[in-house]
Amino acid sequence: MNRNAVAIASSVLFVVFAAVIVLVPAPYVTWRPGVPIDVYGESGQGQVLQIAGAETHEPAGQLLMTLVSTSKASATVSLPEAMLAYYAKGSDAMPRELIYPAGKSEAEITQEAVASMDTSRNNAIVAALRAAGIPVTEHPMIAAVVTNGPAGEKLQPGDLIVEVEGVAVDSPDAVVQAVQRLTPGRPISFTILRGAERITVAVTSVASSQDSRRAVIGVNLGVGYEYAPTVTYGLSDDVVGPSAGLVFALGLYDKLTTGDLVGDQVVAGTGEIDPSGQVRAIGGVQEKMKGAEDAGAGVFLMPRENCANAASYETDMRLVPVSTLRDAIAALQFIQEGNESEVPRCE
Repeated sequence: MNRNAVAIASSVLFVVFAAVIVLVPAPYVTWRPGVPIDVYGESGQGQVLQIAGAETHEPAGQLLMTLVSTSKASATVSLPEAMLAYYAKGSDAMPRELIYPAGKSEAEITQEAVASMDTSRNNAIVAALRAAGIPVTEHPMIAAVVTNGPAGEKLQPGDLIVEVEGVAVDSPDAVVQAVQRLTPGRPISFTILRGAERITVAVTSVASSQDSRRAVIGVNLGVGYEYAPTVTYGLSDDVVGPSAGLVFALGLYDKLTTGDLVGDQVVAGTGEIDPSGQVRAIGGVQEKMKGAEDAGAGVFLMPRENCANAASYETDMRLVPVSTLRDAIAALQFIQEGNESEVPRCE
């Protein structure tokens, strides 16, 4: 083979090899900084945080909910694209199976992400109301209903149970015990809160398949909350996941109380929150930091457990680790007062 033939063959092989690298999907998902949303402002769906039934105040400054832009389950990622994301500041490439487990459809993954956002929003409301001193009452709640079971057309997910057979109940266990004290096959009276309406529903129990002496009504129970204000979120359905909880709670607290938490600053943050105000670690912290930095944030609040994830990220933002909503409120108040020594830092 002469030199020209070798050169041509080498060029063809190079082109084929390059095409394979570019066109063949790599088993990765890319994480990139998303565009933060100011929860004090408006989105295409209206005001982000809307409160009715309570006195509110309009805060100054900006409080940014940070996001991660993730390649979709149905998208393909090439090897060069994955490598570019991996080496770029504030971006990453993750093994696909960690983000999108095998065997789950895109619809199932989306449904789980939407559910986690709903939980995040509800937890933020309860935590913020409690921090602001607004009464919140816990009730046993219908978490799920067996469609073809005794309660299938009687009770609904989200119903709060106040009484069973006219006797007040204050926990899921109390509901179970009240039902199991009764003979299977008889109607059981439940007083429930459905939205703002208090109603009484009769459900005829059946015997448990595991114990014929035990009455069941075909529901799963959890804990729900009763409170006076109504909170709605003006956000796109595309905004999902649990990590906005801390910022939602801070925004709601700031609107429900006098004084400004952030003043004229741009504050960003992330963190999952539970109804008691505990802040939990999240993923994608560097991507969220980069998005906050690009949006001009000077302060970034995050779960204390995420300090290690942020350690390698160089930034001029003040990184403030918190373990609870009250920690975050106190830190912002110290910053406003100029009491720098009291503001926590990652160690």
